[in-house]
Amino acid sequence: MVLEAPGRRRIQRQEDCTPSTQEVLTRLSPSSREPTPASIPAVLQPVPQLTSQLFPVSALKRIQQMLDRATRIGVTKNTCYRFRKFKASVVGAQNEAEEPTCRLIGKFDLHGFLDAKNHELILGGMFPLHSRIILVNESSDEEPTSPKCEDFNFRSLRWARAMIHAINEINNRSDILPNITLGYQIYDTCFTISKSVEGTLAYLTGQNETTPNFRCSAGAPLAAVVGAGGSALSIATARILGLYYFPQMGYASSCSVLSDKFQFPSFHRTIPNDEHQSRGMAQMVIFFGWTWVGAIAADDDYGKYGIKSFKEEVEKKGVCVAFSEILPRLYNKDGVQKIIDTLQKYTGKVIIVFSSDIDLVPLMEAVAQSNITDKTWIASEAWITSDKIAKPEYFSHLGGTIGFGIRKASIPNFEKFLYELHPENGEDELVYEFWENAFNCTWHSKRAWIYTDNSTIPTHISDKPCTGNEKLQDINNTYTDVSELRITYSVYKAVYTVAHALHDLDGCVPGSGPFIPHSMCANILDFEPWQLMYYLKHVKFTTFANESMTFDEQGDVPGYYDILNWQFYDGKINYVKIGQYVALANNYDLTIKNSSIVWNTDTGKAPVSVCSISCVPGYRKGIRQGEPVCCFDCIQCAEGEITNETDARECISCTADYWSNVHRNECVLKEVEFLAYEEALGITLIALSVFGVLIVFAVTVVYILHRDTPLVKANDRELSFMIQFSLVITLLTSILFVGKPEEWSCMARQTTLGLGFSLCLSCVLGKTIVLMLISRAAKSKSPEKTGEIPVKPIHQKCVALIGLIIEIGICIAYLLLMPPSVYKNMESQNVKIIFECNEGSIEFLCSMFGFDVFLAILAFIAAFVARKLPDNFNEAKFVTFGMLVFFIVWISFVPAYLSTRGKFKVAVEIFAILASSFGLLGCIFAPKCYIILLKPERNTEEIVGGKARMNDKSAPPTSASITSEINVATVSTVVLDE
Repeated sequence: MVLEAPGRRRIQRQEDCTPSTQEVLTRLSPSSREPTPASIPAVLQPVPQLTSQLFPVSALKRIQQMLDRATRIGVTKNTCYRFRKFKASVVGAQNEAEEPTCRLIGKFDLHGFLDAKNHELILGGMFPLHSRIILVNESSDEEPTSPKCEDFNFRSLRWARAMIHAINEINNRSDILPNITLGYQIYDTCFTISKSVEGTLAYLTGQNETTPNFRCSAGAPLAAVVGAGGSALSIATARILGLYYFPQMGYASSCSVLSDKFQFPSFHRTIPNDEHQSRGMAQMVIFFGWTWVGAIAADDDYGKYGIKSFKEEVEKKGVCVAFSEILPRLYNKDGVQKIIDTLQKYTGKVIIVFSSDIDLVPLMEAVAQSNITDKTWIASEAWITSDKIAKPEYFSHLGGTIGFGIRKASIPNFEKFLYELHPENGEDELVYEFWENAFNCTWHSKRAWIYTDNSTIPTHISDKPCTGNEKLQDINNTYTDVSELRITYSVYKAVYTVAHALHDLDGCVPGSGPFIPHSMCANILDFEPWQLMYYLKHVKFTTFANESMTFDEQGDVPGYYDILNWQFYDGKINYVKIGQYVALANNYDLTIKNSSIVWNTDTGKAPVSVCSISCVPGYRKGIRQGEPVCCFDCIQCAEGEITNETDARECISCTADYWSNVHRNECVLKEVEFLAYEEALGITLIALSVFGVLIVFAVTVVYILHRDTPLVKANDRELSFMIQFSLVITLLTSILFVGKPEEWSCMARQTTLGLGFSLCLSCVLGKTIVLMLISRAAKSKSPEKTGEIPVKPIHQKCVALIGLIIEIGICIAYLLLMPPSVYKNMESQNVKIIFECNEGSIEFLCSMFGFDVFLAILAFIAAFVARKLPDNFNEAKFVTFGMLVFFIVWISFVPAYLSTRGKFKVAVEIFAILASSFGLLGCIFAPKCYIILLKPERNTEEIVGGKARMNDKSAPPTSASITSEINVATVSTVVLDE
């Protein structure tokens, strides 16, 4: 792969030189006091200090322009060195000549660690060795100065020492950069963007003045920058370094925006992208079932982007963020109090915090003062292991905190290296300041040197003098704590990553390099920043902890986090690993050991953080107007609907054959209802039906035994037997209505009932027609008409037969065209399936029973007409009563039938059948049976024939015989069977 230099402005490096100074100078046109080829030896051997007296300003400018346009071809180190000195003289002379119009307007006040002598390459490092700058009111009547820093950070000093330790290791190794030694230049960013930018410009220019696009230092070249700590600091520095494609390796900057290679083309990092952490936090919230959480973010890109990604993830899963507060970066009492007020009103238990430890300190102090103790805090990697937050006095408020920590490792010989730090081993003022803060003593002899401004002298340090005999092993300090080397290990990896990239660059085989033209290789002592970037993108190595280091296209490493839990024992807060989160290509692996977690709750169990209690199965969520979706009311499902899961949004309707149970959490088979044989009502109705049949049989037996008696023979004996037979049919038909409806039973019961009543009523009509005619004849004043009875017994049978045939025709048409069928009635009762018969065609059914009604009306009219016949046995009167009972029963049946449902509807119909059948049986046959069985003396030819007078007035009148005296003549109204 062959690469070209990117189309961007490059830093003019100190090694830039031309192959021939004489060739450059001779291109200048001769002019007064301008350099000529003859003057070159005077310039180069020896190299004089050029001044404006030797060359005019215009000539110096032209020389400088030509030198800047010179290309590096065929340069030897000796020539390059001599020409560098000449070029520096030109720059100096030009600056001297232009002093009246170009001057330095300010210098930076940068502090740190430096070891750049006798090294071929330099690594830059930026660490927040102080936590903040001292804010002063700048006056416009005096020269502004670079701000001072305060609040020494022991943790960051350990990070800086990790960089130095890694560089020392590399310099002592023979397998990495064997012929090259690395130096370092470390700046303190004071955890502010302004100091980070000052350090960045200092790196690019080589000194504490800002000279854009020029590196003026004559020392070893700067290879890369490790830093600048927090995401906000790295974003600021990466924008500047990216202009020159200068390599930057982040160790604690996890903000997702830094993965944008369009904005930050030269930024890589050894800490995972916050996108992974945000997803991991979201998955953990879902894992514990928390649906109502709060969010606090620092007022920088790290906090805002982290919380933004978290909220996007949890909202996809139905989790609501109760509040999202911004933590002021600069201390603001009102801003902190606003967050405290929100926390006190917050009804949930879980709070997500994306912030650095430095920004979070004021809030945690306020939390402790406000005695907020019932919350569970979810920490980002920036503060989960910070000693500034994990203080024993905060444990009652922050105990049980769960957070994400990046990968950790135990760096070999690092603890020993930390203990080697001592003021007498160097002249770094930061070491003296560290010593004073660590041992609470004062270097009186070094005060003026350590603190160049009285405003920076800390007031909390004791006046006890420092002796230098203090031992780091005797104190419990964050600097010497190597139990949680996470960001420290990330710094270590960042240095090794740059070293391996340089090693790969140095190992390039000429002619097989990645750069054009001619597959060139870069010179380890003379390379461009973008050339090292190529090797950084493709670097691959394995650390001592067996971790494979590679970068993806965005310059990120794979996402791996330990899930830590704050637990208090041995007199301190310990970070106990309770699980891990590994971000895979298109998935994730979240592992949590619940049994290992210590919760900050009264019960010792995981907190419940919800706006509304989850709706159990059988209930659905009811949205509260104007509130988040996580705040809802639980509404029980309607009948016939269920929910079989927690927090269901909608109820599910049961299928046709199913219905919801009492708890509305399961669909159960509907109860099937029909008038069964086994239940009491069915047994009772069947018993009544059988009892009626037995009575009819008894009447039939009586009639058979007394078939030759006048009373049985009177008014067509065969029709009486047919009436008894039809009553048996109607009574037995009621049994067909009991039991589970079947196709055959539905078709049989209504037609059988219609035929039975039709036969009965047709026979009754045949009887009553004769009585009506006799009654008309009895009332006639014509002796001829009085003695004639036009209807013979055969005519009566024909009437009954015709009525039955018509009914049979209707029934056949009914069964053939639109027959009844079984119907599952689910509308009448939701909880039951009523098995009943769908009667098919209402028209045919009405026609069938309407014909029966028609016969009943005719029989009633005929009997009613003959009801007042003077007789010994007036049968017409009892037929009239029977028809009245029939009408009353069936008229009462209609509203009762329509107002009932289910099996009771069938029971009403059976009762109507039985009542009407018993009514006809009792009214027609009971009087005759009474005479036959109890008054046999009246069952004689003379009495029945009306030829003898009745003396027994207590007996009921008998209409088997009607004697009328008309014109002193006796007319017998008894029709005897022939």
